[in-house]
Amino acid sequence: MITVNLYYKGIGGKARAFAEEMESSGIADAIRAEEGNLRYEYFQPIGDPETVLLIDSWSDQAAIDAHHASPMMKQLAALRDKYDLHMTVERYVSDEYTPDEKYLRK
Repeated sequence: MITVNLYYKGIGGKARAFAEEMESSGIADAIRAEEGNLRYEYFQPIGDPETVLLIDSWSDQAAIDAHHASPMMKQLAALRDKYDLHMTVERYVSDEYTPDEKYLRK
């Protein structure tokens, strides 16, 4: 599994407005329905109202590549431009090793 954390940064509430439009327009749901998508969720840090975090997980790089080649990417890019957002990214590859499992309360 590959997880990409995208931080969308704007001013005047634009990052949150972007995420809300992604949800209301159906683009986010369409991405969630793509083959290989495992997670696509927006979050807002408590201490930073001008940033929205997207946690985006995929089964493998081929699924990400297909997503990047999809028509939705043009829609997504247009919305980013509309809200004048800037982004930073973190990328993680799961190693399936879960030594912390014994510390989790379920």
